[in-house]
Amino acid sequence: MSGDREPEAGVPWRAVGLCALAWLVPVSGHLLLRRRGRALVFAAVLLTAVLVGVSLEGNLHRILPGQPLTVLFTLGSMGIGAPYFVLRWGMGYVGVPEAPGYEYGTVFLLSAGLMNLLLVLDVLDIARGRKD
Repeated sequence: MSGDREPEAGVPWRAVGLCALAWLVPVSGHLLLRRRGRALVFAAVLLTAVLVGVSLEGNLHRILPGQPLTVLFTLGSMGIGAPYFVLRWGMGYVGVPEAPGYEYGTVFLLSAGLMNLLLVLDVLDIARGRKD
């Protein structure tokens, strides 16, 4: 943090809006905060993780009755925002358990969601002035 800027106190609604947008459309928060270099690198990482996960036919988690851990896995997978919903409902993607790369693909898809959630927290820190 630079010495001339103090972090904002209270709930900065602009930061909350940026975080919501950053979750829904990955890296959009960084673009709106004019962090184009970061946005480009993060977009490449997230896109690669999702494409590798889908190409390996990994599981895009959903909640299954009687299996409480699937709630956590689903929330983690939903971390990629709109791409989750496009893949799940727009394209009907579910993964293929018999595929040789199924487990690895599942990890890539879950990791992409968790990475995007961390990037949302990065947007929050930047927007609140806690981080340059």
